[in-house]
Amino acid sequence: MSTTPKLDNLDLAATAREIADGSPAGSLSHAAATSVAITCATTRDLPEARAVLDGVTPADVRGAALDLFGRLTATAG
Repeated sequence: MSTTPKLDNLDLAATAREIADGSPAGSLSHAAATSVAITCATTRDLPEARAVLDGVTPADVRGAALDLFGRLTATAG
């Protein structure tokens, strides 16, 4: 029996940074991935990161960041 290793905030931050680096500068996807990367790198756990992302502005960046965070954490185990 094998299980997927559980990712922590720093793993998610690194993944989000890779996504940001591959996104066009100034794009919504770049802003969202950068927000997720910074948030995950500076919070203790996933619930705290999710709560912080709720405060991201503007709203379109918040929505895209929450969507990306949801996709990344769905694979976090």
